Amino acid sequence: MTTVGVRELRQDASGLLRRVENGEHLVVTVHGRPVAELVPHLETRPAWRPVAELAALFPGVHDPAWDDDLALVDGAAADPFERGSDR
Repeated sequence: MTTVGVRELRQDASGLLRRVENGEHLVVTVHGRPVAELVPHLETRPAWRPVAELAALFPGVHDPAWDDDLALVDGAAADPFERGSDR
């Protein structure tokens, strides 16, 4: 890491920030003592995603055995909580 005095930071803040923007890490010193680090900002991803973006991640999976399983049930299954169903 490159060391930069506070006087140099004051005189050339724009130039030093360009260096940081290009990936360089700088340590700022006051009277030769390190007091701060200037590092590139890490781009963060938003915590929330649009529903369409999430839906694209799960494009629906077709289980080939589903049709066979459904044929085995033969319509005998009923929802016991459905009104009007025979129990």
